[in-house]
Amino acid sequence: MPALDLTATSVDLTRTICDMPSVSDDETALADAIFDAISALPHLEVYRDGDTIVARTNLGRAQRVAIAGHIDTVPINANVPTRDVAIDGEPFLWGRGTVDMKAGVAVQLKLAHDLTDPRVDITWMWYDHEEVDADLNGLTRLARTRPDLFEADFAILGEPSNGEVEGGCNGNLRALVRTSGVRAHSARAWIGENAIHKAAPILDRLAIYVPRRVMVDGLEYREGMNAVRVSGGVAGNVIPDLCEIEVNYRFAPSRHAAEAEAHVRELFEGFEVEVVDIAVGARPGLDAPLAQEFVAAVGGTAKPKYGWTDVARFSAMGVPAVNYGPGDPHLAHHDEERVPLTQIDAVERGLRAWLT
Repeated sequence: MPALDLTATSVDLTRTICDMPSVSDDETALADAIFDAISALPHLEVYRDGDTIVARTNLGRAQRVAIAGHIDTVPINANVPTRDVAIDGEPFLWGRGTVDMKAGVAVQLKLAHDLTDPRVDITWMWYDHEEVDADLNGLTRLARTRPDLFEADFAILGEPSNGEVEGGCNGNLRALVRTSGVRAHSARAWIGENAIHKAAPILDRLAIYVPRRVMVDGLEYREGMNAVRVSGGVAGNVIPDLCEIEVNYRFAPSRHAAEAEAHVRELFEGFEVEVVDIAVGARPGLDAPLAQEFVAAVGGTAKPKYGWTDVARFSAMGVPAVNYGPGDPHLAHHDEERVPLTQIDAVERGLRAWLT
């Protein structure tokens, strides 16, 4: 891996770190490069936990802001190395991680190098394993071992938001809805009970389900309830005795975990329901004074974040948090993932202006 030159532009840094593969569970080389580059900066105190790096200023400022970004990506699919492309005359950087979320990480690295005298103290966090199970997330581990590092008056996640402020995030629940039957030879189907056929009412309920639109602190969050996986069947000549439909529920941040689970169980009353994962959302946090200053400084109007992000982790620890980063979230994980170069520059300018 090449050494990181933090005097380079944010665009060049994005290109460099995107060309350093760091699929979840393989972040160490990039984490090493970040640690080596950041450790050379005398104005920062640096702490490392596995492949998570934290760097802090300690200038005695009255307020502290945490700024975080994950360094892992979903698997590469012939979209590394990066390349420059133009669409309708606009320059983009194409490749895995450009949107989710190495452009945001590059901006953070550049500013961590440049901002030796910010108006607030800053805690920079670059963490591993965001794209996989929450129990592997570097921030999960850090919250357990060093919760003091999360102490802040406000937090910013560099998740892709088209260079606009997105407040809070929806919650996320996954459940398995099961039906059972009796196996039999398919030539004598009347002897058995077909578990897959019994699952039809589950899909019927999902097909007519009308998701809510919920106003939370001035932002409208859109919920969603969808089947995302169907599993069942034994062999081509056997009546199946089990069918599982995995349901994904995205719920507004005003709804607690117990309320979300109760809603899913009520919808699928009469069926076996196993909740296998649940993460509550985060309210927008835009009533915090620092948040209001930030939105005013970077311009535009705050919008809701529909997907779950680690702003929820900060919110749960009492720190209001927003998402602010370059890249279209619709292109996150997409094989045509690409970020406008102008957005990288704009996000850097917005953060730099506000922090100084």
